[in-house]
Amino acid sequence: MRPTVKLVAVDDTPSSLELLRESLIQEGLTIFTTTDPEEGLDLVFNEHPQIVLLDLVMPKMTGLELLEKVVEFDPSIDVILMTAHYTTETAVEAIQKGACDYLNKPISITALRARVEKLLQDAKLRQRAIELDSELAETCRFEGMIGRSPVMWDLFARIRRVAQHYRSALITGPTGTGKDLVARALHNLSPAREGRFVTCNCSAVVETLFESELFGYVKGAFTGAVSDKMGLFEFAHGGTLFLDEIGDMPLTTQAKLLRTLQNQEVTRVGSVTSRKVDVRVVAATNRDVETLIADKLFREDLYYRLAMVELKTPALAERKEDLPLLEKFFLQRFSEQFNKSLTGLTRRAQIALARHNWPGNVRELENALGNAAMMTMSEVIDIDDLPATVRKGEAHKFAAEAGAENGTDSSSAAAPSLEDHEKELLMDALARANGNQSEAARILRISRDRMRYKMAKYSLR
Repeated sequence: MRPTVKLVAVDDTPSSLELLRESLIQEGLTIFTTTDPEEGLDLVFNEHPQIVLLDLVMPKMTGLELLEKVVEFDPSIDVILMTAHYTTETAVEAIQKGACDYLNKPISITALRARVEKLLQDAKLRQRAIELDSELAETCRFEGMIGRSPVMWDLFARIRRVAQHYRSALITGPTGTGKDLVARALHNLSPAREGRFVTCNCSAVVETLFESELFGYVKGAFTGAVSDKMGLFEFAHGGTLFLDEIGDMPLTTQAKLLRTLQNQEVTRVGSVTSRKVDVRVVAATNRDVETLIADKLFREDLYYRLAMVELKTPALAERKEDLPLLEKFFLQRFSEQFNKSLTGLTRRAQIALARHNWPGNVRELENALGNAAMMTMSEVIDIDDLPATVRKGEAHKFAAEAGAENGTDSSSAAAPSLEDHEKELLMDALARANGNQSEAARILRISRDRMRYKMAKYSLR
């Protein structure tokens, strides 16, 4: 069932609210009304309406003040101000502060219905666009990757074409662009899909252990070799061996790897007997291979052997049109992971994400949304939930890049727990609001009921 459009009306005159409700009630529109501006703001925070009707003159908070808070919360909400005290100056101020219209009281029911009907149709079109985006996200998934940009469609097509035939392949691209996903896609679509997919992170292997790690060893080959041990090539027999960050492999090991690729056989360290293996090899690196060759750090003949099939993963900056799909995918995943009902991002959060240049690529986006999803106290991620570097549009590096390659965060060991952070946010909001629960709830952009629940959870007074 398609979700209904929500409308919140705030007017200190109950008879005006009753007239609005009777005039606007229709299928597909849910109407919330209140005479209290603070309760109206809670309704906005809690219900995330598409349309808001505000009286200009009210006790506690004027319509213009309430307008500013609504627009600050979500600029995409259509707000109509209503007043019996019309002035040109106030009308101009209202429009400048984000109102979409300014109506005089007594309001013409016909004019109000026509205006709300237009906003209702616009809201339904936006909802349909969101539904189409969700449907599109399903059709734009390929072997764990998501994209509808031309560069990603081209990458998907190339993977399909070569997966059935390659024996060795090279994947290049910046850190965080999903080279491991491309490697696994090649394996899953190849005739070796029933075999093992074995990964070796070359940057994490000590140079003196490279050969024994890849090719194995026999008993007595060196001190500590108390029994025979197969290497990763033998372990991956009948499947695929993924050599991640191959640019960090020592030259001596590169020579032996080249022979293995050419002959499809391995010789364990300390042995004179070769063993046949049937292994597809996928290598990946984020470094410039041509520069490595020029600096005598990578064998040119090995490069040509691997690069018979070469695939390049694009940076996120080259595929900004994929951002909405990736945002939906990660929010859905984190919503399930953190057991939260995350419904999306505010418009200004989306703008901040679109403006950022993403030097860390998809991994940086995943980390940014994961952090925001974990820390937000609302159902909608706003700009204040995003990391400071994203809010400011500043490029930044991942701390401990090697740790990031393994999907870990170098700062996680010292990071406070989710509960500690949530409690700290509550205490800070209460302090800023001088103990006023309603004001603290507005600071956190959550309802008063949710605020009270959180306070009880952490025994806060």
